Amino acid sequence: MQEANENKELCSVQLGQKIKDFSFSTYNPVTDSFEEHSFSEYGLLRKWIILYFYPADFTFVCPTELADIGKYCKQLKDMNVEIISISTDSKFTHLAWCKAERLLSSINFQMASDTTGEIAQFFGVYDKEAGTALRGTFIINPDSVLVGSEINFYNVGRNAAELMRKMQAYVYVEKHPHQACPAAWKEGEAALTPSEDMVGRVADFMTNKQD
Repeated sequence: MQEANENKELCSVQLGQKIKDFSFSTYNPVTDSFEEHSFSEYGLLRKWIILYFYPADFTFVCPTELADIGKYCKQLKDMNVEIISISTDSKFTHLAWCKAERLLSSINFQMASDTTGEIAQFFGVYDKEAGTALRGTFIINPDSVLVGSEINFYNVGRNAAELMRKMQAYVYVEKHPHQACPAAWKEGEAALTPSEDMVGRVADFMTNKQD
């Protein structure tokens, strides 16, 4: 029973649910300054959020991931998407890491601090024993609803190109709520419009859309 309660505490939000409004400190590499933000302010601006948990500053896989996703920052901003990277490090450690690590020299998104691990616990990625977060990626829509999640263990980095593809798909279906994006869908390709005529005949519809 105790173990069940602990698991419930560690994973408080599920896909399709609204996220809790947390406030957090950040280091902004663009302005080289510390800032205070909350999830609700992004909702008020009708922005999407990519919340990008990583284990720790001054580690090895983490800077490669942040540099990778940073390559898509401008495209994502043009789609009304904000990237927020987040770890249990302090904002001061974020600053020092950015100054020291050349891979981070061109990143231009907020680096949030979750020193208590409270936000990581809410999203179910907190490693209590290590005091760090797993590699968790969460996509939050403008209504503050969690619509996408991916969690990797410490020793495998993520692919920002695939995250970009999924983000384009989420934005597309928000604008076209009666449609759905099939596997490996890419921007500009035809989507599916589910109907009774399509049941058991998806291959036929896919072929027709490609002709």
